[in-house]
Amino acid sequence: MRISSAWYSFKQGIKNIRRNLIFSLASVGTIVSCLFLFGLFYCILVNFDSAMQEIESSISISVFFEDGISEENITLIGEQIRTRDEVNTLDFVSADEAWEKFANETYDDPEAAMEAFGDDNPLANSASYTITLKDVSKQAEFVNFLQGLAGVRSVKSSEYTADSISALNTIVGYVSIGIIVILLLVSIFLISNTITIGITVRKDEIAIMKLIGATNYFVRAPFIVEGVLIGLVGSVIPVALLYYIYDMVINYVVGRFAILQSLFSFIPANELFSVLAPVSLLIGVGIGFLGSWLTTRKHLKV
Repeated sequence: MRISSAWYSFKQGIKNIRRNLIFSLASVGTIVSCLFLFGLFYCILVNFDSAMQEIESSISISVFFEDGISEENITLIGEQIRTRDEVNTLDFVSADEAWEKFANETYDDPEAAMEAFGDDNPLANSASYTITLKDVSKQAEFVNFLQGLAGVRSVKSSEYTADSISALNTIVGYVSIGIIVILLLVSIFLISNTITIGITVRKDEIAIMKLIGATNYFVRAPFIVEGVLIGLVGSVIPVALLYYIYDMVINYVVGRFAILQSLFSFIPANELFSVLAPVSLLIGVGIGFLGSWLTTRKHLKV
């Protein structure tokens, strides 16, 4: 497209927005609302996923060995476990470390208790591997693998907790996708209505342009520009609002409820919006382009 034609399309797109200001504002408002909710869901989901990952990392599997097993066999078991892709961390806990941890968690005076037993470790056969997985949904399959290893006496895992977390992640994911798709469809519908009104208002002018040889692309371009501008404005506003609100809420929550910070860490605003901002802009512009393109294909048959 020549520069003069591009400039004409841009000016006509602005004029179309002014002519249908109320409907244009309604479309912008709808996109703002939809992308604001999209961004809100994204902020919640990212922090929720971060919290779930922290919880998953705390869900461990303990592997205990048969009595009298040699150190070589314990090492061999560890090497077999490390070959599995599901493994996130693998730590060896000796019998002495297990006894010290038990004493600290059980007795008011753990040092006195340990001195009372002396060299007689009541957990002499409690050496183990402690394992965390990258994906807790694979825990059941991994536990079956552990139970089949030679030299393994027992495997302790939190299967119910792992299944609950996996189910919760799945439900939240499906619900979020469904809501986002509905919001985007509503935005496309309203932009389509706005473009349709603009086409109706300029129907005679468009017919004359077609009669004197204007191409379909030249006729459609102003309406495409109109839709893209509406989508662009409608995406910038919610991103700016969300950044301000997110940063303010996080600072308030961390300042007033310090205990939450100890439970899980909020994603920093700059890190979160480095992804959300460009994605929102692309979605807004994409909605505007798609809505106007589909509408002009349907109605500009003059």
